[in-house]
Amino acid sequence: MFEVLVYVYENYWRGDACPELTHLGRKLSAVGFDPDEIEQALQWLAGLSLASTRTELIEINQHQVQNDTSARAQSRNSLRVYSVAEQDHLGADSLGFISFLESAQVLPPHMREIVVDRAMAVPGRPVNIDDLKIIVLMVYWSVGLEPDALILDELCDDADRVAH
Repeated sequence: MFEVLVYVYENYWRGDACPELTHLGRKLSAVGFDPDEIEQALQWLAGLSLASTRTELIEINQHQVQNDTSARAQSRNSLRVYSVAEQDHLGADSLGFISFLESAQVLPPHMREIVVDRAMAVPGRPVNIDDLKIIVLMVYWSVGLEPDALILDELCDDADRVAH
């Protein structure tokens, strides 16, 4: 599945430039990807789209309802506590990498939540750190942002997978 995601990332620079999933599936099939891998990737991308849209709506509501304490943006002093299931599925390396990105201020809370959501959707555990880096890239891709050059270099350190 991750090879398909890398292909999508490299060939459709932004999420809004990517064709509809059914059309994308045909293109991926024509390129020669395995049908099972394509199906997994398309389901994962559909979940990414849903998570990104949901997060955007939450942010819009937070800006509209400034006085409602339940709708306020996350404070800089807040702490994300991971559930046992998240800890088991993500593993120490992936959690450490997410923490690194947050402390470098390149992964805001709303994007972190999308990363965690999409990492939890990946079968197997713990999530491989190289796979997590692709997930982070795809989250940036889905919201139409490019990571800063140093972070992009860190995310693309496996030259065999991502050529950006």
